[in-house]
Amino acid sequence: MDINELLKKESLNRDEIIYLLGLSDEKEINSLFARADEVRRLYCGDEVHLRGIIDFSNYCEQDCLYCGLRKSNKNLPRYRMTPDEVVEVAHKIINKGIFTIVLQSGEDAYYDTDQIAYIIYSIKRKADVAITLSLGERDFEEYRTWKIAGADRYLIKHETANPKLYAAFHENQKLDERLEHIRFLKEIGYQVGSGNMIGLPNQTLEDIADDILLCKEFDLDMAAFGPFIPAPDTPWHNKKAGDVLLTLKTMAVARIVLKDAHIPATTALATLDEDGRIKGLKAGANVVMPDFTPSPYREKYQIYADRKCVNDNPDYCRSCLQLQIESIGRRVSSSRGDSLKLLNHKN
Repeated sequence: MDINELLKKESLNRDEIIYLLGLSDEKEINSLFARADEVRRLYCGDEVHLRGIIDFSNYCEQDCLYCGLRKSNKNLPRYRMTPDEVVEVAHKIINKGIFTIVLQSGEDAYYDTDQIAYIIYSIKRKADVAITLSLGERDFEEYRTWKIAGADRYLIKHETANPKLYAAFHENQKLDERLEHIRFLKEIGYQVGSGNMIGLPNQTLEDIADDILLCKEFDLDMAAFGPFIPAPDTPWHNKKAGDVLLTLKTMAVARIVLKDAHIPATTALATLDEDGRIKGLKAGANVVMPDFTPSPYREKYQIYADRKCVNDNPDYCRSCLQLQIESIGRRVSSSRGDSLKLLNHKN
């Protein structure tokens, strides 16, 4: 199969995606990255969108085998930020020129519908900022209420499109149910993000290809592809971490297939490779999601081991990232970074 002809195609089928994911020749891989970067520039421009994350609770009702927040992890010191603490941190993020706030936690029902709605409303009444929720699976009526309160986006990874793999590491959840949540969120007007993990035990290139095609089927506004990293005090603590190169190839192929979806260079990628964010941005990514969770909480959000920047002062994240982004000829966006699909449809 001629790599140059393949990369020129407007759309790729499953077999072609699998072929690209399996590339091993350095020259061909570089051609893949170059084409992904070209598609990114064409559909997304040169702006990099920053999303400020607040991990406001590390309690979780689920028991996923890979995750350090799983409820069976008795060695993890737990915490919950108060709603007013969350709002205060959000306004600090906005003052740094970042206009998307990501409210993230484990699946923690302690925060009821009204508390989350209060946080959303309190943040948005002072600034034109986008709110992304990443709270796991919640009641459908809660999604409606939070949309009315002002939430703009919802991030809920499908993690794998293979039902057997999904069942292997989720003890109490089913893939079909997760996909129903994604469908509903899109139906009621959220900008929706999902994605997978690269390097799950027993995962194949065929599985990853199906993940990319599932993101295309859902016409996602954002698609995140990050490497699996084992977490201490979990059943998978001794499993092998995901491969950086395969993660980058996945991101590149996803950019070519998904065109104008936002794709982040994830913190997990930067955790495994010091230059992971820059490599990701050069392989098709156009989003970076720095963590602004304040101490002493940020050190306790241990979804996996040795998370990048966990011991850094979040006050310096914005300037540090800007220097990295500008070093490769890109610029930090000053907009909310809404769905490019919505913007392109309007235009």
